[in-house]
This record gives sequence, structure tokens and C-alpha cells, in this order.
Amino acid sequence: MTTLTDRYVWAVVRTAPESQRPELEQEVRALVADAMDAHLEAASPTAERDAIVELGDPLVLAARYADRPLTLIGPAYYLLWWRLLKLLLLIVVPIATLGIGVGQFIAGATVGAIIGSMIGGAIQVTVNLGFWTTVAFVILDRSAKGAPMIEWTPEQLPEVPSPTQHSALGQLIASVVFLTLLLVALVWQQFNPYLAGSDDVLPVLNPELWSFWIPFFMILTVAEIAFALVLYFRGWSYALAGVNVLLNVAFAVPAVWLWFMGSILNPAFVDAVALQTDDDFDEAWRITSIIVVVSLVAIAVWDVIDGFYNAYRVRHPRLASAR
Repeated sequence: MTTLTDRYVWAVVRTAPESQRPELEQEVRALVADAMDAHLEAASPTAERDAIVELGDPLVLAARYADRPLTLIGPAYYLLWWRLLKLLLLIVVPIATLGIGVGQFIAGATVGAIIGSMIGGAIQVTVNLGFWTTVAFVILDRSAKGAPMIEWTPEQLPEVPSPTQHSALGQLIASVVFLTLLLVALVWQQFNPYLAGSDDVLPVLNPELWSFWIPFFMILTVAEIAFALVLYFRGWSYALAGVNVLLNVAFAVPAVWLWFMGSILNPAFVDAVALQTDDDFDEAWRITSIIVVVSLVAIAVWDVIDGFYNAYRVRHPRLASAR
């Protein structure tokens, strides 16, 4: 179990370069210990919490150690502005970008127009969020007096990351990029001509799947992105491992079933491929089908096992420290 001191120390050192963290951690722990001693001498029943409250917001202390003044808006509101801006960018920009893409697709725009609109919309939303949020806080900082709107308390301290979160940011970026490319590919294949020099559109996936299954997989992909964000902020738990099972089953079972039924690929696409291959197409197709099905099942099973293993490591940190 982590203590308030552990969480406070982590909140301070996590913004420092990796090479400086051990020394900075010792200094911050010493500060907390000294403050706690003073409160223990006063017979305070909540000495640890009182000491941390006395030291104040960990990001302010981190900025002091890094000689990084918080002066863009003013120390009273800088951190509140920065936290709110990051939260808005993380939530609003992806939702707005996806909404623009869906709207352009429904309107019948070309693939290039859809991608261009999504990129332009993402930039525009980012700029507007940054500008208007900053303007609002500048006005607030110039007009407000006294204490800031939200006082910092120890309850706002982040949890110390579990052993599975050391490379969490890299995993989050990789997951979001891959899943976003999957969404783009689902739309792209509908408009990308297969035969070179042909103006005929030959989708890879069966166009009939647009009535339900392709939108289903697109919604499922968005849910996977949301799940990756939750994992980044909260870390693994048995509950999230259970959600991971549901997501894998929701993807693997329909995908395998559609493949076995011969419904997932566009028949015209399969015929076009057969015409451009040799006489061993049937054998190659049989081998390809086996590889696809085994891969889908193996990836789903491995992901489920990995999820429960990571949850177990979080609940039993000694397993990770022993490695």
C-alpha cells in the first residue's frame, strides 16, 4: 500500500528528468519527514497529512526545484489552467475530430476530403481550446482577489504508478495510433480502387457489412481507445481485466464467425485476387483462412491473459520487484 508521502513524493519527482529523480526523491522525503516531526511534537493525530498540506501543491514544489517559475498566468491559477487545458485537449479534440470525420463520410465526401477535414478540424479545435481557455484564466487572474477557486488538498495526489505503468505513455500512444489507423482503414478501403488504372471502386470488405458490422467494429474501436485512456490514468485492476475480456470477445467472436461464413470479404475482391493468382488459389486461400482465424483467437487469448497478469502484478507488487 502506498502512503500519502509516497504519493506526494511521486507527484513532485515525476516531472523531473529520470536521472535527477533519485536525488530529488531523497530531498522531498526529507522535507516531509522534517515537517512531520514538527507536527508529531505537537501531538497531531494526522501529522503526515498536516505536513503535506503545509508543503503545498507538489507541482509548485517541483517547479521551485526545477527553477521553473509559474508565470504564464500567475501562480494562483497557473496549475488550474494547465490541468484543465490538458483535460480539455485530451477529451474534446479526439471526439470533435471523430465527429467531423463521421459527418464528412455521411455527407459523401471523398477519402482525401475526410482526412483533410479531420486534420484541419483537430488543429482548429486545439487552437480555439488553447486560446479561449487561456483568455478566460487571464481575465480571472487579473480580476480575482484572494485565494484561488480550488484549494489544493492531499486528496488530489496521484497514485504511485504500478509496475505495469512504467512505459504507460508509450503504450497509450501506440494503442491510440494503431486504433486510429484501423478506423481510417475501415473507411479508406471502401473508396480505394483495387485494380491499378481502374476507376471502379472495389472495397476489400463486403459492402453489405455497412448495414451493421462495420459500424459495430468502428464503435468497438472507439471503445478500445477509451479503454486505453482509462488504463493510462488508472492502471490495471481485476475489474478492467474483466472489461478487457468483454472487448476481446466482442471483437474476436464476430470476426471469426464472419470469416467462417465467408461474409467478411467482398466477393468481387476475392474474385479479382483469384484472377491475378495462379491455379493454387484455393490452397492458398485455405492456408490464409487458417492463419487469420488462429491469429485472431491467439491475439484475443493472449490479451486476456496479459490483462489478468497485469492486474495480478498490481495487487502483488512484490512479484514485479523480484524480477
